[in-house]
Amino acid sequence: MKRVQYIIIGVVAVVVLLLIFGSRMFFVLKPGERAVIFKRFSGGLDKENIYVPGFHVIAPWNDPIRYDVKEQKREETMDVLDKGGLSINLDVTIIFNPFYDKIGYLHENIGVNYVDVMVIPNVRSSVRAVTGRFNAEEIYSTKRGEVETEIIAATRKALSLKDIEMKDLLIRSIALPDKIKQAIESKLQQQQEALAYQFRLERETSEAERKRIEAQGIADYNKIISASLTDRILQQKGIDATLELANSPNSKVVVIGSGEDGLPMILGGN
Repeated sequence: MKRVQYIIIGVVAVVVLLLIFGSRMFFVLKPGERAVIFKRFSGGLDKENIYVPGFHVIAPWNDPIRYDVKEQKREETMDVLDKGGLSINLDVTIIFNPFYDKIGYLHENIGVNYVDVMVIPNVRSSVRAVTGRFNAEEIYSTKRGEVETEIIAATRKALSLKDIEMKDLLIRSIALPDKIKQAIESKLQQQQEALAYQFRLERETSEAERKRIEAQGIADYNKIISASLTDRILQQKGIDATLELANSPNSKVVVIGSGEDGLPMILGGN
């Protein structure tokens, strides 16, 4: 009887403990999430063991720390200076995520607010450093891709040291003072017109050369043909043409004599 009572008491105790500590003992990670555990009484933050998506059970006195490791996007607007000190307004998009297997070190060194503490300041610093090596025209048009590439390289290097992966950076828009923008666009238009004129000139030159070569070929052909047309060849061509006409069902041929070269004279036909 007492044994049954002990069993009942034990079951009740387990239920009570589950009700009290269940929310701390069990947790589920969704796809795109990782977690590390802070162990209060046995070593503190466990940086090496990374919990993957799924159902997990831990001691109720330990704390799970979740991290979203999916690619994240932030949009930033900033004022920077070009090589000549001209103020430029840039809108950029940053794509990044923490390294999956390094979130323990990321949490120890920076914490869950790593985006504001580490990502954004590094991006701003890299953008300012890179744009300071180019002039406004290069940033706005001629070397925009190069500017993006250098910013990505500089930011990626800085963030990788802090266990953050820089995926991409895109310059969405560049705002210049109106007069500077108009001057750059006017210069670019003139360059395009000059390129278009050069293309037309080269095309016309090429076409003229093609026609010259074609005419030379025709002249050479006629010269060869003229040199090869002897009296005997002409007489044979005439005989062949006469036979072809004579055999045609649509023609009626009457031979009434011969010409000066000995060929028949042909009259009539349908």
